[in-house]
Amino acid sequence: MTGLPGTAANFCYRHPGRQSYILCQRCGRTICPDCQTQGAVGVICPECMNEQRRNAPRTKPAILTRLKSTSHPVTTVIIGVTLAIYLLQFILGAGFTSLLWYAGVYSSPGSFEPWRLLTSVLVHGSIFHVLLNMYTLWIFGQILEGMLGRGRFLALYVLSGLAGSLGVLFLSDPRIPVVGASGAIFGLMGAFLIIQRRLGGNATQLLILVGINLVIGFLPGLNVAWQAHVGGLIAGAVVGLIFVQTRRIKQQRLQTVLITTFGAFLVVVSGAMFLT
Repeated sequence: MTGLPGTAANFCYRHPGRQSYILCQRCGRTICPDCQTQGAVGVICPECMNEQRRNAPRTKPAILTRLKSTSHPVTTVIIGVTLAIYLLQFILGAGFTSLLWYAGVYSSPGSFEPWRLLTSVLVHGSIFHVLLNMYTLWIFGQILEGMLGRGRFLALYVLSGLAGSLGVLFLSDPRIPVVGASGAIFGLMGAFLIIQRRLGGNATQLLILVGINLVIGFLPGLNVAWQAHVGGLIAGAVVGLIFVQTRRIKQQRLQTVLITTFGAFLVVVSGAMFLT
């Protein structure tokens, strides 16, 4: 179980006004990005880091490096790769885009190409489309990568993107291809919404934002794949709930099992049409 909403356990012990999701892997206290030192596994708070340095042999270099609060490497890499892919789309044209987009037909026995469930997240339909998605990713990515850590954030993004494509698979015309990271980004919104509510934060504005974006997806004539939005949002909410409910250090193994199981479930569902 997690700490009760609004308790001190939900905030950095050195900066009580900063809500965080990361725990020191040695003492278990909550620490914000400014107080994190990245280790081989997890992060360490300043006090535990100082104790480790005092006890470490002076002839050996420190094995940990300071994680800068402005560093969001996973978010930055995803944005960089996505923009690079769009540049290739611009240079090589529609033929290149068609190699990566997704439609339900690619999950059928006749032309089973399951990798498109994820590659479609990297391609976009226009410069406005990719810039809007990457701007939204930058906003939520900075927040969530700092709260969850790199591995959890990457898992959230990938599983949400996969679930977005599954929404297209089961709710859309299988002949119509779709592109874009909207499913994965809606997953970030869903996870952030759940985490905020479970930890006692004010999620009203985010809930309104998600609602507006969902409504826009249903408006006729905009050619928006609302199916991907719904799939990504649901998966992101599930992943966020798993993270927040298995937050304590003693529950890390259970968290890994649950996330792995959910990912396996999505993979099995993705092959459902192929098996029928």
